Amino acid sequence: MGIKINYLIGTMIELPRACLVADQIAESADFFSFGTNDLTQTTFGFSRDDIGSFLPDYLEQNILAEDPFQTIDIQGVGSLLQIAIHKGRLVNPEIKIGICGEHGGDSQSVVFFDQINLDYVSCSPYRIPISKLAAAQSALLANH
Repeated sequence: MGIKINYLIGTMIELPRACLVADQIAESADFFSFGTNDLTQTTFGFSRDDIGSFLPDYLEQNILAEDPFQTIDIQGVGSLLQIAIHKGRLVNPEIKIGICGEHGGDSQSVVFFDQINLDYVSCSPYRIPISKLAAAQSALLANH
């Protein structure tokens, strides 16, 4: 008698192209986990190793409103997330979708993730209280 092992098959979505073909990926996936740090890097074409040398100038000169590695870029990266979620759920309505990265511990980002109906976020342990509070506040606002 064999042992039955329950398992899920899923993928990290870290590239813009993966977002655009999420419907094809969802045919074989039980979950998507967006790697928002890498997706931000590849969407902007920024190197996380080099951004520290010019990001302060970008912020000071209002080229960027916020550090996109701290708070999700809703217009760019957020649009890619929304495309992928829509395409993935069209093909597989039961697919679980979340994010893995430091954006999961940013209150502004968590509110956005709630608005686009992600199933979960993950982040570094020290950011969990911030994430839980932001999720609770977003849920309260959505119910009013």
